[in-house]
Order: sequence, then structure tokens, then C-alpha cells
Amino acid sequence: MKTNPGAKKRFSLTGTGKIKRRHAFKSHILTKKATKRKRNLTYGTLVHKTDLKNVKLLLAMK
Repeated sequence: MKTNPGAKKRFSLTGTGKIKRRHAFKSHILTKKATKRKRNLTYGTLVHKTDLKNVKLLLAMK
């Protein structure tokens, strides 16, 4: 099975095998968003366990 090209640009693996992602809502219309909210969207986070199965399928992982 092929890796989804969009997914391989958006997700990366940590050293322990977890999947990292970036936050959404940080690309445009930033004037109405609070500084604290924009700052917190800067940092990445881990993919939630309910989405792991679908993300692993996109990344062609077992």
C-alpha cells in the first residue's frame, strides 16, 4: 500500500513511535484570535488515540 503524500507532509514519528501533528487554525484570519491562543497553536502535539488507526493507514504503517 502506498503512503498518502499529503499525510507524509503533515505527520512525523517520535523516537518512541508516537505520531506528531501540528495544530490547525494558525494560517490566516489571525487578527481576531487572542495572542495566547495563537501562541499555543504554534506547538505540535500527538495524534489522539481515536485517530491513530486512520493516520497509520494513510502512512502505510501496520
